[in-house]
Amino acid sequence: MLREAGVGEAYAEQGARIVVMAAILLVSWIVVRIFRYLLVPALQRFSSQTKVTWDDHLFKDKVMHGIGRLIPPVIWYVMLPLAFGDMPRLLEVLQKGCKVYLIVVSVWLVHVFLNALHDISNEHETLRYKPLKGVYQMITLLAVCIGGILIVSVLIGENNTMKILAGLGASAAVVMLIFKDSILGLVAGVQLSANDMLRPGDWITMSKYGADGYVTEVTLTTVKVQNFDKTITTIPPYALVSDSFQNWRGMRECGGRRIKRSILVDADTVRFCSPEELARFQEKGWPGGETEAERPVVNLQLFRRYVRHYLKNRPGVHPGLLQMVRMLQPTPEGIPVEIYCFSENTEWTAYEALQDDIFDHLLAVLPEFGLRVFQRPSGRDVRSLS
Repeated sequence: MLREAGVGEAYAEQGARIVVMAAILLVSWIVVRIFRYLLVPALQRFSSQTKVTWDDHLFKDKVMHGIGRLIPPVIWYVMLPLAFGDMPRLLEVLQKGCKVYLIVVSVWLVHVFLNALHDISNEHETLRYKPLKGVYQMITLLAVCIGGILIVSVLIGENNTMKILAGLGASAAVVMLIFKDSILGLVAGVQLSANDMLRPGDWITMSKYGADGYVTEVTLTTVKVQNFDKTITTIPPYALVSDSFQNWRGMRECGGRRIKRSILVDADTVRFCSPEELARFQEKGWPGGETEAERPVVNLQLFRRYVRHYLKNRPGVHPGLLQMVRMLQPTPEGIPVEIYCFSENTEWTAYEALQDDIFDHLLAVLPEFGLRVFQRPSGRDVRSLS
């Protein structure tokens, strides 16, 4: 058509080439617009009408735009020979550029897709507590590495791909040194997930790293713990596998938090109860010596009975978990009487309030049994003696 219009041969060829290139760009632009403004909204409307929610994340804008970026390089690669079929060197360079662009947007699509999977797992009842973010990060890192190898192989020639892989195998020691933390983090993340050792939201204690708080994030290289003083402690994931840490999840799941504390009773105050004291205990309705008429009753024994009765009827003490009052090995500081029970409320402030109320009452009622708490002499005691 250009020749018939009187355009010279050279100008006609260049003009035809420009027209074909413009047509290629127009076709790719039209296909992308059709995909984004017709197909994507239709898929999103379909996913919004389903009962499940995972498809909403897979069809969200970021994922769909990532897929849409794959369309132009594919169209360019297929249609470029129409414009540069008579220029093989230039055609080869342009098609290599299309391949590189396709690899880059493919790696980006993998990254966006894994982010969507992470959002899906956060909404799943079982998966939301799994440390999967580190696994997704490792897959992204592998995709970037594979993409880099493919880009280099495209630029220097596809026939040299095996040589590149062989070179990477020879330098595996250097690669492992560079990505040591990532590799250890991946292995540790798999172990933590497989053994259900750690979940986001768990309360953990790891004194070696000064961690005492809730796990906020588990990534490929770090585990973030927000301590109760609002500071953030970061721990390498492999440290949680190789070292010991305390996870309080079991306490929260069972619905009770343990109270385990002792009262040191002065050994000099332990004695047999008189008949008058037993009668007084019976008048108050305390568990006393009404069944012990045949043998003497020790005041410390009655105190332990009273504490058991008190814990059994005390609101806030978990009735379905173990309750125990026992006497431990006597020490130079007195006779330890240990109170062992569980609070129904595992929240910290409520737990401490219940524990304080229990021991306030027990310390106040101790003299009623003729017992006294052991206390080291203070400066005032020494002055009174002098």
